Amino acid sequence: SPQEHGLDFQRLLDASAYKEMFRQDMIRWGEEKRHTDPGFFCRAAVKGALQPVWVVSDTRRLSDVEWFRDVYGDVVQTVRVVATEETRKRRNWVFVTGVDDAESECGLDQGVAFDWVITNDGDKVALGEQLEILLQSLHRSL
Repeated sequence: SPQEHGLDFQRLLDASAYKEMFRQDMIRWGEEKRHTDPGFFCRAAVKGALQPVWVVSDTRRLSDVEWFRDVYGDVVQTVRVVATEETRKRRNWVFVTGVDDAESECGLDQGVAFDWVITNDGDKVALGEQLEILLQSLHRSL
């Protein structure tokens, strides 16, 4: 964790060079935790959650999706947000070998039948319409 390693937690949350310096170490640490306890991060994400709808963002591995489905069953709704590579490059994304081709970045590219796929290529109206449909569905299931 950031505390275990004396890191600045707030700076790890942004897209800074600071975060990039520690990114591979963070991935390695996370892999070690998952190897010893596959539900470690999933349990941490829902600890103390009491709301009727939870958004667990940035889930990156098939084992995480499987954990939520095993524990919570059919109430789990998976949402994938996609953008074209061109859009991602416009947002200053640059492919880094060893990072962007690691499981932490592409572990859900196969093996998951997502309930929802939201396209976020910069069209705010289209994004809003997609999110409204998702929200309406969630409200109906409450």
